[in-house]
Amino acid sequence: MGHTLHDHRHCDWDRDRAPALVVAPGEAVSLATLDASGGQLGPDSAPADVAAMDQDKVNPVNGPIAIDGAEPGDAIAVTLTDLETDGWGWTANIPGFGLLAGDFPHPVFWRWTIDRARGRGEAPGGIGWAPVKPFMGTIGLAPGAPGPHGIIPPYRTGGNMDCRKLVSGARLILPVEAAGGLVSAGDGHAAQGDGEVCGTAIETGMRLSVELELMKAAAPRAPVIETPAEAGPAAAEPRLVTTGVGPDLMDASRTAVRQMIDELTARRGLSAEAAYLMCSVCGDLSIAEIVDAPNWTVAFAFPLGRLG
Repeated sequence: MGHTLHDHRHCDWDRDRAPALVVAPGEAVSLATLDASGGQLGPDSAPADVAAMDQDKVNPVNGPIAIDGAEPGDAIAVTLTDLETDGWGWTANIPGFGLLAGDFPHPVFWRWTIDRARGRGEAPGGIGWAPVKPFMGTIGLAPGAPGPHGIIPPYRTGGNMDCRKLVSGARLILPVEAAGGLVSAGDGHAAQGDGEVCGTAIETGMRLSVELELMKAAAPRAPVIETPAEAGPAAAEPRLVTTGVGPDLMDASRTAVRQMIDELTARRGLSAEAAYLMCSVCGDLSIAEIVDAPNWTVAFAFPLGRLG
């Protein structure tokens, strides 16, 4: 029988925060999260409300959840078994935030209507639409260094990675740096493009269910994602996704590719050289987010079905 985590919001990471819930490896947890504004923006908000947001309350996460027996050097695998958005969401231009902050200094607020039955979000004023593919923008473990640590940047232990591959059915493998791991999640997204260039996606409240697995002495260099198979011939193959997180895109890209080489040699018995060449031919390197200073997230996806 699974657990329900009630509202235990926090807006930073800290290894010394007492867990809101302690579970045994293999157990399931259901929880709900607020939108990235922490409830400061609503369906009837206006640009002035964006400019007036209290930045100390943004990007709240629910948790932490401790996994009994988790120690530094282990890995925790978080399987996202179910994700459900609210019926609306928002996208905003927040002054001073985003890739082109200097080009767009004024606050903007968009309310999207999320049609879950049709799987699409409708922009205001008939401007356009986006396919709804819900995912968690922020999910991670507490860093091992003494805290608190800001909630906006991602870390080696996950966090605000804004990687749109974290959909229902995905399995996220995170390196443990603090006792118990201390899993927290928030920042639900109904849709987002790679990069999240203006700094926001379709931000929405989310209800999610997860299963938590402990993998002893198996910490990866950075978060690893196993994606589910999707509908359609171009996306039918499940993919393995490795990440790199840090202030330098080149270094983050090298970390992501090196971790993929590690995964392919361990999972499929390839030599490192063979894995490197297959990565070059079949892998897809992308920027998951480039707005959460000082760290960016790079994702490297490989279709495992391409290997014999």
